Amino acid sequence: MKKTLLSIFLLMALTSFAQQQTVSFSINPPTFEDTNSITISIAGTSVNEDTWGITDNALYLWSWSYDVNDANQADSPSNGSWTASNEASRFTYNAGTDIYTKTFIPSVYFGRNGIGRIGFLVKAKDGNGSKQSQDVVVEVGSFQVNLTSPVENSASIIASGSNFNIVATNTNGAASYSLKANGIVINANLSTASYSYSHTNITTNQTYELSVTQGGVTITMKFSVVVNPNTVSEAMPIGLVDGINYSSDVSKATLVLDAPSKDFVYVAGSFNNWEPTSAYAMKKDPVSGKFWLELTGLVSGVNNTFQYWVVDSSPLANSPSLVKTADPYSTLVLSPYDDPWIPAFSYPNLPVYPTGQQFEVTVLKTGQTPYNWQVTNFVKPEKEKLVVYEVLVRDFDASRNFQSLIDKIDYFKNLKINAIQLMPVMEFEGNESWGYNTSFHMALDKFYGTSDKLKEFIDLCHQNGIAVILDVALNHAFGRNPMVRMWMNDPDGDGFGSPTAENPYFNTVAKHSYSVGEDFNHQSAKTQYYVERVIKQWIEEYKIDGFRWDLTKGFTQACTASDNACTDGYQQDRVDVLKKYADYSWDLDPTHYTIFEHLGSDAEEKQWADYKISETPSKGVMMWGKMTKEYNQLSMGYASESNIFRMNSANHGFAANRLMGYAESHDEERLMYKNVQYGASNGSYNVKTLNTALSRMSAIGAVSLLIPGPKMIWHFGELGWENSIFTCNDNSVNTDFDAIGGDCKLDTKPQPQWVNNWMENSNRTKIYNDWAKMITLKKTEPVFLGTAIIPDANTLTLNVKITNANLTSAQLKDVLILANFDTSTQNISTGFPYTGTWYNLMDNTTINVTDVNAPINLPAGEYRIYGNKTANLAIEDFEKGSQVNLYPNPVADYFTLGFKTSKVEIYSVTGQLVKTFNTNGNTDYQFSVSSLASGLYLVKTFDEYNKLRVVKFIKN
Repeated sequence: MKKTLLSIFLLMALTSFAQQQTVSFSINPPTFEDTNSITISIAGTSVNEDTWGITDNALYLWSWSYDVNDANQADSPSNGSWTASNEASRFTYNAGTDIYTKTFIPSVYFGRNGIGRIGFLVKAKDGNGSKQSQDVVVEVGSFQVNLTSPVENSASIIASGSNFNIVATNTNGAASYSLKANGIVINANLSTASYSYSHTNITTNQTYELSVTQGGVTITMKFSVVVNPNTVSEAMPIGLVDGINYSSDVSKATLVLDAPSKDFVYVAGSFNNWEPTSAYAMKKDPVSGKFWLELTGLVSGVNNTFQYWVVDSSPLANSPSLVKTADPYSTLVLSPYDDPWIPAFSYPNLPVYPTGQQFEVTVLKTGQTPYNWQVTNFVKPEKEKLVVYEVLVRDFDASRNFQSLIDKIDYFKNLKINAIQLMPVMEFEGNESWGYNTSFHMALDKFYGTSDKLKEFIDLCHQNGIAVILDVALNHAFGRNPMVRMWMNDPDGDGFGSPTAENPYFNTVAKHSYSVGEDFNHQSAKTQYYVERVIKQWIEEYKIDGFRWDLTKGFTQACTASDNACTDGYQQDRVDVLKKYADYSWDLDPTHYTIFEHLGSDAEEKQWADYKISETPSKGVMMWGKMTKEYNQLSMGYASESNIFRMNSANHGFAANRLMGYAESHDEERLMYKNVQYGASNGSYNVKTLNTALSRMSAIGAVSLLIPGPKMIWHFGELGWENSIFTCNDNSVNTDFDAIGGDCKLDTKPQPQWVNNWMENSNRTKIYNDWAKMITLKKTEPVFLGTAIIPDANTLTLNVKITNANLTSAQLKDVLILANFDTSTQNISTGFPYTGTWYNLMDNTTINVTDVNAPINLPAGEYRIYGNKTANLAIEDFEKGSQVNLYPNPVADYFTLGFKTSKVEIYSVTGQLVKTFNTNGNTDYQFSVSSLASGLYLVKTFDEYNKLRVVKFIKN
């Protein structure tokens, strides 16, 4: 059906139940001009409202129109959205006659003149779940042509040498008929109302156009014939893989397609003017059953486009005999649905979609210049030290592309994160999406930029010690996927549909209770081959450091769509297949990060977390550890359900630190939004006050980021982004999924406030700077590779102990983190491991502990991170990224810094503040230190954005 926005944002728990119905209709008058009033009537007896969940006779018209050339299709402005039809498109119901009617003038209803056809279907207000009728297309105008044989826009499959009959009639007396085959007129009748012609002895594929003219009006109808080429059985050359196989000969490429149960396949493309002859009929390997064809005469550096014409001479009921599809293993596809709206600044010189084609096409290009990698031996950060920054490219900056990330590399570096995780960037349906509606897993989505631009970003990250992880949605694919379309139910003939029982890749109904899109059968050898090819593509072509596997609960074949207990329970088949995929990744790259979003039972997750943990290098799958509710309770100031005991890998029973815990991810409501909406209050202290809420986020970092093991933050959590996940693109908030238009969870978010207020707001940058320091501590101080003791309790006064038994007392081996998430000052219990001098690792101030159990008084929202020694390694690492040029060093009487500062503080090596300077942004300020005794000092500088930098100097 002609739904312009079809599948752009259908990422909620979609179902694919067969709810489509065939309705009986009439149009009065049956022939009409676009300026005439018409009435569409639907027989109530042909609609089962209960099937669609309708209780108030609320049926809606979804309609579209074409110009006089049957092109330039456009939806009616009255449609509304697919999930919430406009009331202007609602049918009127007459209970006495049990008939639904809709009356309108086409030129007014569609907002255009010169309409050649209109199309429509009947639907529920929310059409999700196939709550719709068949498509209906009718001609506009008193002059009408009826193509009796064949069906318009059909593809007839015939044997070579067969005859083909074309029969048509028209209204209003005699008309002139002209029949073209492959662009050449083969028959004409200048005056008849009843046309008949037999095209004899057809040996090549034919594309027909029948043009019928009466007066000044011409109606053109298209159809085609595909000739069975009698597929040649021939052994496929050794070493070929499914998809495009390039060779050292830039004039050649070999295509391989695995299409079980199909009779024959042609390759149509720019290299044969989209009119394939028998020379472009694919051969069939007698052993594997795969189709293959070597293309010759290609020109190096030239973009070619092509599709497979996949033919099943005896298709299942409601399945097409001919499917025109791009290659499933495409690395670049062009889309007629999405490409026109891709900005040129994001993808310069985008190849042009070929005129006259439908559906996606694959781009083939020999002689491509490989990307010149600057880093070829990147050493990944240790899993235990990972701090991952999750990013949705679309919402990160105004340009919404890879260049935006490249431009902000200093932002990432200064935050000190060592990994960036991109939400799915594989070719997805639509442009502005979360990316989980993937259709081509090996192709890069063009909305974010070119292949080389992503590689430039990855290369730049590697140059700065930052790993890049991809979020991959291999539980499912969406309807444009070729492996769905080659074996699909397509009752309305629009080229899209759900998988059939003979589909070798997909289930007809999901085998788990979290269905999204079409469900892969991961017990199928063909699916496993496809998944491994996807893994190989991104590791070898893009040097991707790891995958975050979305929705791994769906990788089972043991459950049903309605059995949540089964889906959430231990399933051995998915344990085994996911280990197999992990093994394949590690075979390609032994240090590859494998991360599962499973959120399941400890017993099952332990199977992966402990898998090959003792090997060298140590493996083990990292498991997503969702702790949003608990940390949000703390940040809001509520003790109930605030237990963060399970932020620790050991508390899941894992043998090593493989829990990637997080307080925020892309998928949950934002902490800061709930803080300012629902935060607790106590007198003048009110968490709903923005700056108060912001002041509590540093403490959230202390009790999350520093827990041993990999951790993750969601983009702009470090700046206290307070927009709801349900923020709409107009900046309103809609959380009601059942409301008109649905909720706004997946909406493109308003432009991030990089300049206006975020980086100039010291309350926000304090979070950024504090988290940067904590991340530095985590990455560089060995104590954070140790073990943690977290209270197994709901409490707002937290006490977390971290120790590394492999270190000595001469090193920083013990850390005590205290935090007060109450709304008033509290005495926090301590339990220091021993007495003596303890250092606040955030500023190296000291306390003398004489009673290890003496409580410490902390104001609301504050925290302390105490260590038995100073964090010398962290200080040195923090200096490396600070780019502070202190001159001269050693210092006699004064030094300069050479950049704008707002405040500078000097500390002794024991952490005592000895001097403070307020510089008012003077870049030439001379910092006098003549009064200081000789020795080593620390300098803390705060720039105009309140960004903290630290450097040492020696005073002579």
